[in-house]
Amino acid sequence: MELKTLIYDVANGIATITLNRPHRMNAWTGRMHTEYRYQLQQADEDPAVRAIIVTGSGKGFCVGADSAALEGHVEKGGYDPGTPEKLAEPGKGVSENFDASFAYHFGLSKPVVAAMNGPAAGVGLVLGCFADIRFGVPGVKFTTAHGKLNFPAEYGLSWLLPRLIGLPRANDLLLTSRIFLSDEAYELGLLNRLVEPEELMEVTRDYVQQMITTVSPGSLRETRWQIYKDLHRNVASSVKESEALIDRMSRQKDFNEGVSAFMEKRKPNWTGE
Repeated sequence: MELKTLIYDVANGIATITLNRPHRMNAWTGRMHTEYRYQLQQADEDPAVRAIIVTGSGKGFCVGADSAALEGHVEKGGYDPGTPEKLAEPGKGVSENFDASFAYHFGLSKPVVAAMNGPAAGVGLVLGCFADIRFGVPGVKFTTAHGKLNFPAEYGLSWLLPRLIGLPRANDLLLTSRIFLSDEAYELGLLNRLVEPEELMEVTRDYVQQMITTVSPGSLRETRWQIYKDLHRNVASSVKESEALIDRMSRQKDFNEGVSAFMEKRKPNWTGE
């Protein structure tokens, strides 16, 4: 697929997906949605990729739906997603609970870290919230936005946000659609870390590099799936699956390598097998 709204790069085991409409603060369009799903699937299926970073070009992360698209919805008399009938399906098949827009992040086999370099609104905030880890820069505006457009909470944010920051705080952001700064997002626990703009990508890459160096691909994959599956099941089911995984994964090459590296006080050389 020819990329018109994204930049894609792979280096040192890390795929970086950059939303690339800086003249529109990376406002979301049907084309961007289509390309994002396609590129996320490519990254997840690429054996050279161990983790994924999502960020924005210029001064914005993603300010939500493009205003021209919103005007188009009015002219058409209702919402038009602007996407083709057949879309890429990243993460599909891991759990039926993940087989939906943006929820597909939970079915990926590799961690996703959002480097939120600027304002995020509406679907842009949704995109950041579905990442596993979120780094942001100080002093930029975030908002759920939907209420001011006569929309419902978008793309599962009413399910996800209470789980990220608790119901009272989530209700405040969802029911008011108020603007809040990234500094408050950090205080609420929505951001894992605040980083100065000029250091954001370096800090994010260093964090991800450390993650994929010290933790095996199999552990990252299975732990992510455990986390998100456990949101839908009881603790006994969680314990039983973890026991089954321990039995299976202890027979893999990376278990032997992990033990050897620990005993020899060296960095592991993961095989992913």
